[in-house]
Amino acid sequence: MKARRQMKVQEIITKETIHTQEDLAEKLRLAGFEVTQATVSRDIKEMGLIKVPGAGDDYRYAAPTEAHPNNLQDRLKRVLRETMVSINDTESLIVIRTIPGNAHALAAVMDNSNWEELIGTIAGDDTILLVIKPKEAVPTVLNRISTLLG
Repeated sequence: MKARRQMKVQEIITKETIHTQEDLAEKLRLAGFEVTQATVSRDIKEMGLIKVPGAGDDYRYAAPTEAHPNNLQDRLKRVLRETMVSINDTESLIVIRTIPGNAHALAAVMDNSNWEELIGTIAGDDTILLVIKPKEAVPTVLNRISTLLG
């Protein structure tokens, strides 16, 4: 349910101008999700949504991909450190286990990391599959993740 709701949040902020958490909560309710302001606030935090300047003096919610690349690296480091439980690899795949309910948020940040070796991610509730190309680049990606973890 959380993953579907967060996908809907992503869709809403991409297609519409959302200024406040209340606006977002209302759009989610209209889409059939029963949410509270606290739920919307947690989703915003987990997804790393940011406020960016809109038309005039307004601000709107946006995905972190619209942020400065350095902010994305900082966010990736923070989300990795806060949510990753384990990591394993085989051939051209890396599997990351997270705290339940956090795989989607981490995968989204990784997808936006612009790592040339990362073809893409698939996320469940607590597991992320990273597809790496070429397979010889797996150690490079593992080392990069290790560096981010400190």
